[in-house]
Parts: sequence; structure tokens; C-alpha cells
Amino acid sequence: MYPGARAAVLTGLLFAVGAMVLNSLGGLLQSDATTRTRPGRPLVLQPRYLSGLIVDGLGWACTVVALRNLPVFAVQAILAGAIAVTALATRVLHDTRLGLPEKVAIGACLCGLILVAGSAGGDRPENTSVAVDVILGIAVVVLAVAGRLVWNGDRAWPLALIGGLGFGGTALAVRSLHLNPGEGPDPLVLVSQPATYLLLAFWIVGITTYSKALGLGSLASVTAVFAVTEVIVPGLVAIVLLGDPVRAGWGVPLAVGLLVAVTGVVVLARAPARPNRARRVR
Repeated sequence: MYPGARAAVLTGLLFAVGAMVLNSLGGLLQSDATTRTRPGRPLVLQPRYLSGLIVDGLGWACTVVALRNLPVFAVQAILAGAIAVTALATRVLHDTRLGLPEKVAIGACLCGLILVAGSAGGDRPENTSVAVDVILGIAVVVLAVAGRLVWNGDRAWPLALIGGLGFGGTALAVRSLHLNPGEGPDPLVLVSQPATYLLLAFWIVGITTYSKALGLGSLASVTAVFAVTEVIVPGLVAIVLLGDPVRAGWGVPLAVGLLVAVTGVVVLARAPARPNRARRVR
């Protein structure tokens, strides 16, 4: 690997880790805000929810930088480290206990994602075609419709699943942007590309469904379903649609990692809902 490539990989790793930490903090703030809602003080007006959005925005900016230097698989798998960070922080801050099956499932998700991250190759895909924008456009419409259909349900995991797909879609949109290597983003170029608007649409679907899921289920379980979905589906789509490479000889570890992570998500999705404890609003 030549020096420039090593520098790009290091930059991508640093920004991906930073995004993971910021996303975890944003999730904690938004989850806490869901326990403070009451008539006249909806979620969107809660200071902690708004603060969480700002922190998420900073995390998203770090994610964009990481995605310009690393494949979708690698970046999204690092972001999924939020599973462990969130589970630990939830236990410490909110005295929330997870059952043994849920703990094992979260561990399985992390182990599977490590294998998934290790399977990612290091080359950037070539410029994408118009067909990619069309496919992503259809996908965001389907997600928006699905989100509306499950919006009034009492289960968190369908919303967390759609939220993960929404944020995963933002990663695909970033990866499909046409930017000259080594140059900063040109606003005129960005506004002329469909991928820019797809990025915004995916983000809106992702943040709304994820926020709704936080009000229905435990933060650790919601984050696990959200994060694994955000890694696996966009990662597979990026391989087929964008040409993100898989490391030579890593086909079997990739398959095993996917199987283990998906199994963990299924266990978490079937676990009984445990909403965060309500707090008194002063």
C-alpha cells in the first residue's frame, strides 16, 4: 500500500471512530429526551433531543469524511461499535439491565460486525451511473412508505430497522457522489447531483424512524437493530451496486459474520420491549 493510500485509510479510520462516539452520544441524548415528553412539550422541542440532533450532525460529517476514504462496509462496521458503547452507557447512566439473551445477542452482533469489517477491500469504486441514482430514489420512497405503515405500531424494532436502512442509504448516497479525488466538495457540483438530495431524503427517513423507535424500546436493543441493519444491507448493496470490493479469500468470513450478526438482530427484535424508565420533569 503506497503512502497516500495508507494516509487515506488512517484518516478514514479516525473519522469513523469519531463518528461512532458522536453517534452514541447523540443516541443517549435523544433517548433521554423521549422520557421527558409531556403535553405542550413534544419530543421535537426537547433541548436534549435538539442537542442530540446537533451531535448526530457532527457525527454524520465525520462519517462523510470516512466514506470518502474507506469502503461502506468498513465505515459502517466501525459505526456499529455504538452497540457496545450505548449498552455500557445505558447501564451506567440509566441503571437499565439487559437480559442474558440480549447480552449474548449484542455480543454476537459485535463479533459478526468485526468479521464484516475485516472483509472490506480498500479500493474506491469507479464513478457511478444514473441507474444507481434511480435505484436509490426508488429505495428511499419505499422506506418512507414502510415507515409510515409501521409508525403507529407498538414495537420498536421495525422502526429501528427502517432507521438503519435510512442512515445506510445516506452512506450509499455519499459513496455515489461524483467528486474529483483530492479536491474538496464544490457546492455547485453538489447541488447539481441527485445523490445530494437522496442523501437528505434518506437522512430524514432515518432520523424520524430512529427517534420514534427510541420512545418504544430500550436504547441498547434499538441501537443494536439499527446499527447492524445500517452495516449489513448498505454494505451488500455497495458491493453489487457501487463496486466496493471484498478482500481476497474473505468470502467465508464475510458470510459467517453476516449470519452471526443477523442472528443477533433476530434475537433482539424478538425480545420483549423494555422502555426506558420515565423521569420526573422538573
